[in-house]
Amino acid sequence: MTHSTSRIRAGAAFALGATLVVALCACTSGGDAAQEDQSSRYGFNETGLPVVDKPLTLKIAGEKASLAPDYNDMALVQQWQKDTNITVDWNMLAPEVYTDKRNLLLASNELPDAFFNSKFTDQELAKYGTDGTLIPLEGLIEKYAPNLQAVFKARPELKAAVTASDGHIYALPNAEELGLATVPFFWSINKSWLDKLGLPVPTTVEEYHDALVAFKTRDPNGNGKADEIPLSFINNWWCADIGDLFAALGGIADNADHRIVRGGKVIYTPADDRYRTAIETLHTWYEEGLIDPESFTQDDKTYLAKGKSDSEVLGSYVWWETEEVVGSDRADDYVLLPVLDGVDGKLVGRSNLNDFGRSAFAITRADKYPAATMRWVDRLYEPVESAQVSYGPIGETLVKNEDGVLVQAPLPEGVNAGEQRQKVAPGAGAPHVLTRDDFTNVVLPEPRALKRLQDLEDHYLPYAEPESYPAVFFSNSDLEELGSIEPDIKALVEQKRAQWIVDGSVDEEWDAYVKQLDSMGLPKLLDIYQSGYDRFAAAK
Repeated sequence: MTHSTSRIRAGAAFALGATLVVALCACTSGGDAAQEDQSSRYGFNETGLPVVDKPLTLKIAGEKASLAPDYNDMALVQQWQKDTNITVDWNMLAPEVYTDKRNLLLASNELPDAFFNSKFTDQELAKYGTDGTLIPLEGLIEKYAPNLQAVFKARPELKAAVTASDGHIYALPNAEELGLATVPFFWSINKSWLDKLGLPVPTTVEEYHDALVAFKTRDPNGNGKADEIPLSFINNWWCADIGDLFAALGGIADNADHRIVRGGKVIYTPADDRYRTAIETLHTWYEEGLIDPESFTQDDKTYLAKGKSDSEVLGSYVWWETEEVVGSDRADDYVLLPVLDGVDGKLVGRSNLNDFGRSAFAITRADKYPAATMRWVDRLYEPVESAQVSYGPIGETLVKNEDGVLVQAPLPEGVNAGEQRQKVAPGAGAPHVLTRDDFTNVVLPEPRALKRLQDLEDHYLPYAEPESYPAVFFSNSDLEELGSIEPDIKALVEQKRAQWIVDGSVDEEWDAYVKQLDSMGLPKLLDIYQSGYDRFAAAK
């Protein structure tokens, strides 16, 4: 797994595509701590540096990357202390132990002053915002966070994403507005096989089908064995699924949530007749031997090994990037498959993953210095500082190019970029925001990210659905209903999807299946998602 892929998947873990929550209680007024703010005792400065004239220590806990050192050993963190006159007593824990130890802290009377890269779930934000463990922050933001206010002005949707329906903000955001996962499914096809068989790169769904048939029947790897796999994928996997083939075959793209938005209307794809049409054709393809039977059972380890087998066997596949599946030695044999002209023209779906997280930093009721704490963390939202939060310090991992824009410094021999960043920077889950403009004017993305962005622009975005489901902040009651309805519906949908592609019978079972979805609560599910979408749209 590459570093860029793991970041996005991690992005998928804390971020925002699915059910999110809101505290419903009437908490203390915006930004008022549960106790008197004592920042002034340390010579607190409302603007400028240092933040305080007398040295002040804050206790901060959070999750750090597996390879990260003690934060106090990071040059970047040391600079923060020099600039602000605030020393942090860090309690940063590795991923495998963080959640359990954080929960022990929350259950004790020894809360830290703040959580950094907190990884609070939606339920936890609601719970700890409701009971006062986490204080509301909007008043502090208004008084002491000009950098974050500038972000909110530039990106109102980010403010909407972190603002509860009661008007409070209980945790601060992180965002890298690259859009790398806007279209997660990158389709590769074996160009060397196409050339050998005298076939063009497919541009229509019919040509793609014909190419798969040729891969199956004409021994393109030339070993005299029928070992070619025309099409392989991982069913319902976030970046390896065939959701966009549903668009070509049926006219409606699928995604990991099975939830899309068209014209402001939320649609549950597996209850749509166009979804059924696509499955009918996919079953035919399966019967023809064009689909890898292991697509419905394999994990990513098995999948990624197939492209690196002794004999080249993969004709076409779906994944984040070509090299991960087939390796650098075979990467040149493959090209990205163009968006296929299908039953409803050229269409690509959008994931509901987005670039926003909302649990990067939270202040607890134990903090006696919330004003100083907010000023300290607001510095991380200044764009150049945000670049260093993500990539590491200027002069070490970042340098300026001839235009004055930060770029990645050359890596030392034998050093992996992803591992290096873990050792020198807090990373993507920490409090910081880099907007689209920042990635042009402040810091350029990593070369691999730039390549993916170019591929998105060249191949996919011109044909992508214009809307996706946003980072809605749900209420506790909505969350409870979603939790009681959606898991069972999704389990049925995904079981039937695989069954129908392999065994057929979707036509015979469809009406009963749709009725079963309704009886399981699909209308209520859609009502909650539609209401949430409407609220979010109105708040932007």
